[in-house]
Amino acid sequence: MFDFSGTLLRIESTEQWLRGVLGEAACTIEESEITACADRLTVAGALPGGPPPREVPRHLLDLWRTRDLTAEHHRAAYTALAREARLPDDALAEALYDRSCHPVAWQPYPDAEQTLRQLRRRGVSTAVVSNIGWDLRPVFDFHGLAPYVDVFLLSYEIGIEKPDPRIFRTACDKLDLPPTDVLMVGDDRVTDTGAAALGCPVHLVDHLPVDERPDSLARILDMITPEG
Repeated sequence: MFDFSGTLLRIESTEQWLRGVLGEAACTIEESEITACADRLTVAGALPGGPPPREVPRHLLDLWRTRDLTAEHHRAAYTALAREARLPDDALAEALYDRSCHPVAWQPYPDAEQTLRQLRRRGVSTAVVSNIGWDLRPVFDFHGLAPYVDVFLLSYEIGIEKPDPRIFRTACDKLDLPPTDVLMVGDDRVTDTGAAALGCPVHLVDHLPVDERPDSLARILDMITPEG
């Protein structure tokens, strides 16, 4: 089992995200304001897959806590956080959210494809288990990773999120394997370690920029033995 964001792929930087949207929108702002706005978006935690909010506004707390359980809550939470960053145009909030779900905003870690390909060659089944509010399958298709994934377990589709052991149990059942035979690979010390409650071994990687983490995933190949 693999986590998605910060494990197999990483979202672009907040400034790249903002510039990507501004490049397609009829909104021209000064260079200094682009940098300042990107900083405010970072503080607000408005980029899905990016840094979390430094402080969630009180009126958004309930929405934030349930953001990964439905597509509607996910969009509402992140667009609201974007608007807290004093955007030059409120319409940018929706455009920013849309870009965060687009494959071009995501980049695989250097060893992601190699690791998944080697697991497939060894006959090892794989699942992606993610707390998320949108369909990430097109991202895997775009980057050529989809053929190596057998199961996608997405919190918004099943109404259960990590670290609830039920989401990991469901993934193990779909892989037709006992939890003790399924390694969970993730970057979150809270949510991803929920698999340990079932007896799954857990391997944690660091949520670093793509160019700073070249081989953390490839190392797990030494921990995996072929099925049978």
